[in-house]
Amino acid sequence: MKILLTGVAGFIGMTTALRLLARGDEVVGLDNLNDYYEVSLKEARLARLTPHQRFRFVKLDIGDRAGMEQLFAAERFDRVIHLAAQAGVRYSLQNPHAYIDSNVVGFMNILEGCRHSKVQHLVYASSSSVYGGNTRMPFSEHDSVDHPVSMYAATKKANELMAHTYSHLFGLPTTGLRFFTVYGPWGRPDMALFLFTKAILEGRPIDVFNHGNMRRDFTFVDDIVEGVIRVMDRTAEPNPAYVSDTPDPGTSNAAYRVFNIGNHNPVQLLDYIGCIEDALGMKAQKNLLPLQDGDVPATYANVDALRDWVGFTPATDIATGIGRFVAWYRAYYKV
Repeated sequence: MKILLTGVAGFIGMTTALRLLARGDEVVGLDNLNDYYEVSLKEARLARLTPHQRFRFVKLDIGDRAGMEQLFAAERFDRVIHLAAQAGVRYSLQNPHAYIDSNVVGFMNILEGCRHSKVQHLVYASSSSVYGGNTRMPFSEHDSVDHPVSMYAATKKANELMAHTYSHLFGLPTTGLRFFTVYGPWGRPDMALFLFTKAILEGRPIDVFNHGNMRRDFTFVDDIVEGVIRVMDRTAEPNPAYVSDTPDPGTSNAAYRVFNIGNHNPVQLLDYIGCIEDALGMKAQKNLLPLQDGDVPATYANVDALRDWVGFTPATDIATGIGRFVAWYRAYYKV
């Protein structure tokens, strides 16, 4: 298939592209290479993709309406995996406009492109952050998600609503994947694993929010990619059991689906740090801080729907996943 993959210079994007290329798909990778974090890391990821004959890179911002219209008209993609977004909860407190420009306006351009070029299936990245103030665990796609606690979460919820509208009005099959704290080799420098590893190796203290009483459903990147590709291969369908009197938030009478994709095994932040210490053979100096605005104390994914839909459940344990990240970090930064 010919696939548009946005956010291809991100670590999930790169890993997904490599898997698609390995199985024989043609991948057009899009990214704007912005400086939210070090561009050199994004360029190094791209360098792993560019030798492939079936890969082409397009430098373009998804917020560029004219550019996106031209891309879709020229390429005629079979399917679209949309991973590009302005990420980060804390950054959304400082620069909320960036989230509207990328996550709302950009997603609108993706939907319009898919609609007018008759894309067979749009798979897009949502986030566990949409669960916001929910406290019933584990988080289920069948629960209401109407109480976001960050602008990032609000834009991801908006994506799900926009996708449903296009599924309903135009018959565009859409599937949203709520990622739960993705980590692994080539990961983002603003994420905890990267920040902690760097600080420990440099002998600096690490900031541990909520005094370490955070629980996260850490999900290894290879598991995320396996889920993304399996879901892309099974086009969203209407739920025949859908009843509009008691609407199910995770399905519809349109070709619309939403799935959690997490490790369904929440880990205490202090235990996560312990695994990093073990992998590095060094102890961390901890600076214990209160919960940050926009953060939630715990995430925990119910992944029954994903398992039932594509026969896959993420299962990489954190010791294995962190060990792979640390090995990559030492090699890449020559530490």
